[in-house]
Parts: sequence; C-alpha cells; structure tokens
Amino acid sequence: MDEENRIVREISKGLFRWYEFKEGSSVLYIGKPEEALPELFRDRGLLTVCREPLECLDEGWLAENRGCFQYVVCIVKLEEQREPVRILKAWRELLGPKGRLLLGMNNRLGLRYFCGDRDPYTDRNYDGIENYRDRFSVAWQEGKGRCYSRHEIKEMLRQGGYPEVKLYSVLPDLEHPQLLYREDTLPNEELSSRLFPMYQNPGSIFLKEEYLYTDLAENGMFHAMANAFLAECPLDGNFSDSKHVTLASERGVSDACMTIIHEKDVVEKRAFYPQGKRRIMEIADNLAALRSRGIDTVDFELRNDSLLMPYVKAENVQSYFRRLLLSDRDSFIREVDRFRDMILSSSEHVTADGEDGILLEKGYLDLVPLNSFYQDGKYVVYDQEFCMENCPANLVVMRMLCSLYFGNDGMEKLLPVKFFFDRYGITPRLDYWKKMELDFIIKLRREGELYDYHVRNRRNDSLTEKNHQRMNFSEEEYQRRFVDIFRNTEKKKLVLFGSGKVAAHFLAIYRHEYEISCLLDNDRRKWGCMLDGIPIQPPSFLQDKQPGEYQVMICIRDYLPVMRQLEGMGVGDYSVYEPERDYPRRRRLKLPSQGNGFKKYHIGYTAGVFDLFHIGHLNLLRRSKEMCDYLIVGVVTDEQTLWMKGKKPYIPFEERMEIVRSCRYVDEVVEVPAQYPDIQDAYGIYHFDCQFSGNDHAEDPHWLAQQRYLRERGSELYFFPYTQGTSSTMLQEALKRESGNKGAEQ
Repeated sequence: MDEENRIVREISKGLFRWYEFKEGSSVLYIGKPEEALPELFRDRGLLTVCREPLECLDEGWLAENRGCFQYVVCIVKLEEQREPVRILKAWRELLGPKGRLLLGMNNRLGLRYFCGDRDPYTDRNYDGIENYRDRFSVAWQEGKGRCYSRHEIKEMLRQGGYPEVKLYSVLPDLEHPQLLYREDTLPNEELSSRLFPMYQNPGSIFLKEEYLYTDLAENGMFHAMANAFLAECPLDGNFSDSKHVTLASERGVSDACMTIIHEKDVVEKRAFYPQGKRRIMEIADNLAALRSRGIDTVDFELRNDSLLMPYVKAENVQSYFRRLLLSDRDSFIREVDRFRDMILSSSEHVTADGEDGILLEKGYLDLVPLNSFYQDGKYVVYDQEFCMENCPANLVVMRMLCSLYFGNDGMEKLLPVKFFFDRYGITPRLDYWKKMELDFIIKLRREGELYDYHVRNRRNDSLTEKNHQRMNFSEEEYQRRFVDIFRNTEKKKLVLFGSGKVAAHFLAIYRHEYEISCLLDNDRRKWGCMLDGIPIQPPSFLQDKQPGEYQVMICIRDYLPVMRQLEGMGVGDYSVYEPERDYPRRRRLKLPSQGNGFKKYHIGYTAGVFDLFHIGHLNLLRRSKEMCDYLIVGVVTDEQTLWMKGKKPYIPFEERMEIVRSCRYVDEVVEVPAQYPDIQDAYGIYHFDCQFSGNDHAEDPHWLAQQRYLRERGSELYFFPYTQGTSSTMLQEALKRESGNKGAEQ
C-alpha cells in the first residue's frame, strides 16, 4: 500500500476513533473485512464479523445470530438497498438488549450539492435535491442507490424499530470526517478556518461551502443541510456523551489528535495513536509555560493520557476581532496591538538584534485568535500544540495576522493586513516568514504526500470562481471577456484598470510582452503616482478616445462595478484579467533553422540564479537544449535570491542575464518575477512543454507536487543528474577562504 492510500485509509477511520466502544464487544460490520473500519475495530479488541446487507436477511443465519451483537455498524451501504426498512428490522433482531446501531448516510439536501457537487449515485447535479424525480428509477436499475434527507432517515429508522435516535452532522463527509456535531449542538466559531471541503466532482463546484455554515446555523438550517449523518441508535436509550468532535487525522502517528466536547461541558484532547501521547503532554507543558509568563490560559489537567479542559462559554477572539473592526477601527487596532504584545511576552527574548528582529526563546506557533477566547476583557488561550525554540517573534505575529484575515475580504477592504505588516516591521521579511509557515503547514498536514488525493477531492478555487462567473454571462460574452482577453490587441494600446495586487501581477508577468500606456484607478489619491514606472490616471483618461484605440484590462477582483462603469462611459473594449488563469503567450516562437531531427519537446524552460557561472550550469543548459527546440531560461533576481538563500549573488542580476543570454544553447532569457517565482507561474506565462531541473530536487515533495501539476496540463518536469564536482556554493566557499587567507597575511 502506497503512502497516500495508507494516510487516506487512516483518515476514514477517524469516523469512529473518538467513539467509546465497550472493550471485547461484538460488532457486525456491514461491508468487507478488508475495509478500513473493520481493521480499526479489530485493533481495538472488538470481535468483528463482516456481512453484506442482503446476507443479513438469510433466515438461517439470522436465527443463529439473533441478539448476538452489541453493535451493528453500516456506512452508506443502506443507501444502495431497495428495501432499507426490512434490512433495518433484521439488524434490530441481531442486536442484544443493550445493543446499538451506528448508521452513516449521505444527505440528499447536503450543502455540497447546492454548491455544485454531483450526486454520488447518478453522477449528475441536483438529482438528490429534486428527490431524483425521473432519475430515481435509473439509479435503481443500475444498482447504485440514492441518498436520503434528515427527515427521511429518521422516519426510516422509526419504521425499522429504532425509537431512540440522535444524528451527528458529519463534515465534510463520511469518508473524510473532520467535524461532527450532535443534532443539539451548533458551531461556536466560523468554520472557514477549520473545514476543508471534499467533493465527488470538484470541477463542478461554484460556491465556497465553508463560508456558508455560519448563516445556516443562525437560521436553523445547519443540521438539515449537513453533507452526511452518523445516526446513533441505542436500544437502551444510553447515548454517547460526546456533543462535538474535531478530527486532525492526516497529521501522522506523532501529531494526529482529536478534540471532543462531552456532556457537562468537559473538553478532551486525545491522541489518535500511542505515539501521539507525547504531543498531548507537550500541550499541557506549553499551557503551563504560558501561564507562568502571566498569560491567561484555560484550566487543564492530564488524565489517562488525555488533556481535560472546561468548555468555555465565551466568544472566540477571531470572531471578536472581526466584529470589532466593523464597529470601531481604532479599538480594533489597539486590541490587535495587545494580542501582539501578548505574543512578545510569551517567552524570554534571546536577542533583539539581527535581520529577524526579536527571537523568542520559545515561540508558540498556535498563539493565534482562532485558539483564544475573549472573556472579561482578557485573552484566554488554549490548544497550544507547537513550540519552536529560538523562534522569530515576527513569524508568530505573521501567523496571527494571516489567521485573523484568512478568507475575509471584508476585513481586507476595511483595513488591509498590510497596515499591520508595516506597523510591526514584518513587510521587509514577509515572504521569508510566509515561506517558513508554508513549509511548516505542508509538513504537518502532509500536503506533499496527499497532493494527488487533494487534487481529486478538493475544489480548485480558481476554477470555482470561473464556474461562478459563467452563471452571470452568456457563453459568448464569457469567452470574450474572461478567456480570450488578448484577442485583437495587436493594434490597440493597452490600459490596466486597477493599481493593486492584480495589476502588479499583470505587470510582473506581461509588461515585457505588451506595451502598457497607463493604469486607471478610481482612487483620487493615486492619480499622478506611478506603479513600476507606469503612471496612474483617472478613468476620465478614456473619454473622447476613439473606439478601437484602447483595450482596457480590468485588474480588480471586484470587477462587476468597473464593467458597469466602463459601459456607462461607452467603453466596450475591455477584458477581465485573472491571475490564476493560464493565458497563451503573445509571442510566436520560431524553430531554429538548424537541428538534428525531431526533439522530444518543443518549448523547454529552466530557471536558476546562475551565479558564478560554471560547468554545472553549462551542462544543465546543454542537456535542456538537447531535448527541446526552443529553450527559455529564467534568471532569478537579486531580491529573490536573497529571500531563497539568505544572501545576494556575487554577480549582479543584469550581468547574470547577459552571461546566460550569450550561451549558444539558450534561445531566450527572461526575468523570474520576484513575487511569482513558482513553476505554476512560469507555466502560466510560457506554456512550455517541459521544465528542466537538476535531480537535487527530485525527491522534494514540493517539486514532485509541481511535477504532477504540469503533467495534469500535458507538460512535464524533467530531472537531470546533478553535476558532481563544481557548484556555486563550492566556488563561494573557495572565495571566502581565499579572502580570509589574504586577510590573515596582511
């Protein structure tokens, strides 16, 4: 079993890892013995028997096993049966007097289907929402099944002989459980930072599901529109005392854990595996250390390898901050300052000097508003899992700010997060801190190992936005405005509407291919200013211009008001630029006149710093050219090199560009934009057939993920054997030694 399948199998077990089965009990599992859940039950010492649904109707077997099982567990299998009530009655006979049925079923009115996901049985949109109508018989004829609503499931269970029923709403679904809420419990926080939706068909999604649950909860619709349910049906009426469960299943044996809110307002933090007990003890140690520094924490105690805490009935700090910004901007700034001061006081300072600023002896990476309560004017923190020694304070502060602003465009409009980055001196090293955080998250959540799994099941936000856009335009208009944005621009002057991040992205990628006359902005304060050397003008610049003279490229996320504004001005030549979309290059690439027959790839691409140009660089370029007709070489800027390697190149950027340009294997030299250095960015510009790299990256999960990204688009990432012997690092070290020897001689 490969690593991805092993992790996914463990994720599915999370559906019952929290559940308190009585040791030594007998379980009838409806399914195959090789599935994940029977393995979990056997590992927990439960006597497990596996049967298919219809096998349970065999009269001889039913008579022989009547009343023998403490548990019957069935996940989605009942949805495939034509006579579900009859099967439920059979299971009822198989249970002992204190037995219980645990039944997992999809909800045909689940929010995922309103967001565009396809029905798991008909593979069509909205069939379940419409109660299948004409599709129901087709699904049955094909032997697939159907989903049921919350009301239908409860009625089915009542008819089957289960008068005592409580449903847990399962998000995002039964295969990938992350959050479970008992039907008498609602979320006390926004789920946008906690939930990672998963889908049958991510390509058809047009709404971001996780942002909708707060409104559903406030309007009494949360449980009715949950994606799936886990029904607990105890024959003796003794339900589990768990009200809410949060699962972090993907982290691995050392870090996977669950948080359970029990009756009587007790919160339990528990490890998935024995190896994770150390992590639970570390959380207690971290909370104790913070408390010793005068920081308020939840009360806690360790008991039987679990961390127990009281349930705090107070507002989450993240919610408090977001609400405060809407009512009092100055108070919001003061409160964020106070939270930052708490971070700075959370540990001794190792030093206040150096490029990284203050170093904390211990940096608590989870010291963020999401893991804090606002109670009686104080911040009360909890769930402090991770601690980094000699940690830059700005890394923790940056995490705090990014967590606070994550997924909330409204906050960004009221007060951009950059205000705080500048205020706290984070901006000069922001990319560095973000890279550190990203590396931490990728490793913790095992994003590299689960890349293919996420591609299959998680939505692509860019595609989601495109799907949403299509609903507002005719097919012809959508193609013209959003897809073929560079069509017929050869004889027009290009004008960008907007001067923010989207415009900066366009300039970084395309300014060398298109002549841009100016930028337009409705903000009077920007008129007369420059962005990357291009003037910013008022929209009135377009008045009295001849039709066909200018093509306007809207570079603003909220583009609809600008579209209406331009149409009101009589300007019809406009398109909308989306940084996430792939656009074809304007330039026509010519094949070399000479060649040695057909090569494997047409357009090739490679990139690097190319400092102290040496034989390793030459071999990379030569081998790349041997495999492609036209080789584009990206050269990394001095600023980007400083960010990646912590030091500037010996050779200035312009000189490195000229050195590479003079190599006979190179057809075109380009600058790698400092803000957009990723392979995905390069592919979006050049649409190359292959990127070439040394095999020192061949085992890097991030590079392997990029390789899969290219392959999905018909491109490739090819690794050459790394040239042994000479490297830029070796040359730099030799120069340092030489410089040191000369200094000693003097």
